[in-house]
Amino acid sequence: MTAKKRAPKHEASDSVRGEWLRRVEAEYRSAAITQHLGLWLLQIGASPDLVKLAMRIASDEVAHADLSFRCYGAAGGESLPHIPRETLELSRTSDPLELDVLRVVVDVFCIGETIAVPLFKNLREHCTVSVAKRVLDRVLRDEVRHRDFGWTALTWLLEEHPLQEQLRAVVAAELPLFFRRIRGTYAPPGVADIDAISPKDRAWGLMAPARYGAVVTRTLERDWVPRFKKLGFDARAAWGG
Repeated sequence: MTAKKRAPKHEASDSVRGEWLRRVEAEYRSAAITQHLGLWLLQIGASPDLVKLAMRIASDEVAHADLSFRCYGAAGGESLPHIPRETLELSRTSDPLELDVLRVVVDVFCIGETIAVPLFKNLREHCTVSVAKRVLDRVLRDEVRHRDFGWTALTWLLEEHPLQEQLRAVVAAELPLFFRRIRGTYAPPGVADIDAISPKDRAWGLMAPARYGAVVTRTLERDWVPRFKKLGFDARAAWGG
């Protein structure tokens, strides 16, 4: 990636440039993580459909990173993303491999990609700068597929895999940790008080921190509670755990 120096067609703040550069890094990292998960799915003998979906998602994330970088350049950004190589891979934490596959599926997809759908919908809602809106249009469309992949993979692991009882125990034990992590990212203490954002920043696809927190709360009730309930878990209890 090479940022081209250009004068932005629409005035952009340092906050806009910083956020879009962060998105480049996050999307690129997601591509690598999903590619690695695809290898793990091959190694545990997952269905070809799941493996192919993981590969497609990795390709989506590369496209998202590229589009986000173009948006960053259009906002006047000139720096290159900083993505340490050690963050571009998954780490083994336990045997069998299925346990680590499960952790990634729950944490990254059932939680991370599930909340990504309403988050990007909200970001897009007041975005009027065309280069930014095109990125958000593409990302929002793809995130629905990414979310659904996670829940399909989790259902397979918990209901069809021979190790399902052991896998269920991992979800029950670690779901509170995954929820604490997502709260720390999007709804840390005090975030509800930070509800101001300039119209110009909003036009570039940014939103106030308080709105992130509100989206997290709604996602718990609308998505995580009913979806985990179908699989036999009390997400509301895990949320408070």
